[in-house]
Amino acid sequence: MKKMNKRELKDFLDEKALFYETPDFLDTDPIQIPAQFTIKQDIEIAGFLTATIAWGNRKSIITNAHKLMDIMGNAPYDFVKNFNEEEDLEHFNGFVHRTFNSIDAVFFMKGLQHLYTEYESMEDFFVQYKDFDRLNDAIFHFKKYFFSIPHPDRTQKHIGDPVKKSSCKRINMFFRWMVRSNIQGVDFGIWKTISTAQLSCPLDVHSGNVARKLGLLTRKQNDAKALLELDTALRKMDASDPVKYDYALFGLGVFEKF
Repeated sequence: MKKMNKRELKDFLDEKALFYETPDFLDTDPIQIPAQFTIKQDIEIAGFLTATIAWGNRKSIITNAHKLMDIMGNAPYDFVKNFNEEEDLEHFNGFVHRTFNSIDAVFFMKGLQHLYTEYESMEDFFVQYKDFDRLNDAIFHFKKYFFSIPHPDRTQKHIGDPVKKSSCKRINMFFRWMVRSNIQGVDFGIWKTISTAQLSCPLDVHSGNVARKLGLLTRKQNDAKALLELDTALRKMDASDPVKYDYALFGLGVFEKF
């Protein structure tokens, strides 16, 4: 492919973003898990847990996210509110996805229960950061809050930390799901107090490789510095909704082997 100028690149990515952001995307993507629900808190919890285990084989992610929902009786908000470790611990026995195991799952229930005891929704926690230029910069504060109750040390690794140079791919994907409009039938748009302009691209192997081939990213590691570089480039193309290009970058990488 010949090198494109800025206008051509924007037109190309706009077209690809529209092409991939359709309900068909749900068929192969983990977002199908929270899409089963209609209550805001159910969508938040299902989305957060699914995003947390969203690394590795996509079929395995979807299978194991369904298992988590089954354990929770397919009523995640009700399960979290009424979670009792003594009574519910055995339900998680044997659950594992990559390095996320039953110990981690049980703490995530307790962490979410703590959050929903203090806040009506996860949006109500993040609204205090609605003036941040990038919601990504609020992840540090969320992680500190989430692990403010007694927790296994091992479990902290399952939420990225931008201060520790993580690109926080999974939680940024969760933010995209919650904030971006549902007009195209994919994301949910249930967080009304956060702007799409604050979102960061879920930077992974696929989006990173495509971004480099297109000249949007020069840094070789998929870390916090690379995310800032990519965010800056995408905001120049669409400052109000830069993360729509996640569909273009991901689709080009996964489906077109760009």
